Amino acid sequence: MSLARFLRHKSVEQLQAEVGKRSDFRRVLGLWQLTAIGIGGIIGVGIFVLAGQQAAMNAGPAVALSFIIAGLGSACAALCYAEFAGLIPVTGSAYTYGYAVLGEGAAWIIGWDLLLEYALVVAVVAIGWSGYVQVLLATAGVHLPEWAQKSMSADTMKYYWQHAVGSLGVTFANPVPAPTDGHRFNIIAAAISLLVAIMLSVRTEWGARLNTLIVTIKVIGVALVIGVGAFFINTANWHPFIPARVFDDKGMGHFGWHGVLTGASVVFFAVFGYDTLTTAAEEAKNPQRDLPRAVLLSLAVAMVLYIAVSLVLTGIVPYTSLGGEASVSDAFNAIGLPWISNIIAVAAVIGVVSVLFAFMLGAARIWFALSRDGLLPAWFSKVHPRFGTPARPTMILGVFTAVVAGLLPIGEVAELVNIGTLSAFILICASVLVLRVRKPGLQRNFRTPAVWFTAPLGIVFSLALIYGLPWITFERFAVWMVLGLIVYFAYGARHSKLNDE
Repeated sequence: MSLARFLRHKSVEQLQAEVGKRSDFRRVLGLWQLTAIGIGGIIGVGIFVLAGQQAAMNAGPAVALSFIIAGLGSACAALCYAEFAGLIPVTGSAYTYGYAVLGEGAAWIIGWDLLLEYALVVAVVAIGWSGYVQVLLATAGVHLPEWAQKSMSADTMKYYWQHAVGSLGVTFANPVPAPTDGHRFNIIAAAISLLVAIMLSVRTEWGARLNTLIVTIKVIGVALVIGVGAFFINTANWHPFIPARVFDDKGMGHFGWHGVLTGASVVFFAVFGYDTLTTAAEEAKNPQRDLPRAVLLSLAVAMVLYIAVSLVLTGIVPYTSLGGEASVSDAFNAIGLPWISNIIAVAAVIGVVSVLFAFMLGAARIWFALSRDGLLPAWFSKVHPRFGTPARPTMILGVFTAVVAGLLPIGEVAELVNIGTLSAFILICASVLVLRVRKPGLQRNFRTPAVWFTAPLGIVFSLALIYGLPWITFERFAVWMVLGLIVYFAYGARHSKLNDE
């Protein structure tokens, strides 16, 4: 019986018929507000933090190639998302599309998967955002206590874990020494996570208007990086463009073509985000027309900016100096332009908030959709009586991301982000092909061009990027998936709204 439930699905026609009947949300978002959510979700830590960090750690100047590789795979998936967005404009994005094509079980896996991925993106971005805030505070002579500046390092967490377990009589062959720094909790990262959750719990259009303004400021800041930095490029810094592969004292490999691929895997989460705007389908004024346009427009703008910034950063300073959490500001300080550094820090501080907005919006609406379909308790799908927003899951996500961002270092969190979204991309690309065969006569407002080439290419790119991820990512992902299947078979399969039909 459970297997039959796992394979049941909603029909595309059923979902389309429900579009005009849904009244959970108010339709207040136009094309430019949707595009701003997409751009806001894509452009953020990828430019202001990860471009420099991955140049220093894995790809060297070829980090631009890492973005291109990740962007090509993302573009294939974006074209598939665009087709679905015009076909099934219902809250839930990939979860809802999977429900219509692959069945309830696959949809649950996608939704459960993206729920964690989007929340972790919020945490990663909040950590990076905190680094830029502290640059500005330091410029003004304000310094937080050491315990509140950063989260604990991986070794510090391991030390406390061993200390706690050791009190139960367990011994370790290689005990970690006591921490030498006082970093314990990133209080700024935690605070911004909670603030964005509160902002998203009030009226959607208020947050969307503020988000559009923030995105405009962010794009101006990125254009400043490119425009000013272009005059200080030293092409010698681009040689070798792909540094020779080396291994550190722990046996970890860096650079070379494998390093470029690893860099692409890590920065991949910086070139998606357009999918978050599709979760707001029921809040769009004209979803079947505007959602496909917003998906493609937001990705195109972001990719041009990412590649340009990567080349500028690695051109103005040696890539080995770009490993900090505020790498763009660090680069301009290094070439004697602290005033540009300060402006960039301000733009980053303001602009990165839009990434938090986009991904927390996406996570909350996927949670809402799971609950509305009966796969999670109905308590989560009760909209706020005054503001008309899914305030309950939004605030829970705010608390969760605040704890993660406050306690965990950015590297530990970033490693968990991409595998789930890449898996969802594979399923979306496959679903487009399945639906083209199963229902070729459906009226599609947008058709993925060369679908029998584009969709398989998106699958291949996503698989290649998954291959480049560290093994620990697979272990943690497997744990989350097992937990999700337990929840589904214990609760979701028995309470699904499809049981009533």
